[in-house]
Amino acid sequence: MAEQIIFYVLAILIVAFSILSVTSRRILRSATYLLFVLIATAGLYLLMGYQFLAAVQISVYAGGIMVLYIFSILLTSHAGDKARPVSWKRLLPAGAAAVVGLAICGHIIYHNVNKVMSLVPFQEPTMQDIGRTMMGTDKYQYLLPFEAISILLLASIVGAIMIARKR
Repeated sequence: MAEQIIFYVLAILIVAFSILSVTSRRILRSATYLLFVLIATAGLYLLMGYQFLAAVQISVYAGGIMVLYIFSILLTSHAGDKARPVSWKRLLPAGAAAVVGLAICGHIIYHNVNKVMSLVPFQEPTMQDIGRTMMGTDKYQYLLPFEAISILLLASIVGAIMIARKR
């Protein structure tokens, strides 16, 4: 019963802060709300028993990526910048696209639930399996994409600093 209550509290926090992150007119507040979403998501991982995934969520996303976002915001925007007011011309197509996307996702889930349930039982990977997969160089291993993304992030940081210096 306690786990269910914690789940619903975390789910409500994730939904509320996600909506606030998207609808806030102040960009730094949006980044802060996104940080709360990422931390609450790590709480869900802890609730499911995935401590490693929760630690990665907090250290990589809530820590590193949010610092990158906040530095980018502070280096490229002026004090007191606000988003443009929402117009109905932009809100209606966005809402329609969201409803269509939700309907498509619901349709796919509804028609594929039985296929997922009939798969072979899942075996939990060990930490060695995760390590080999993340840092291996064979097919379906992630060392090369990880390094490519780190170079891309470094280039974006250097670009943000160059833009900020010109101002």
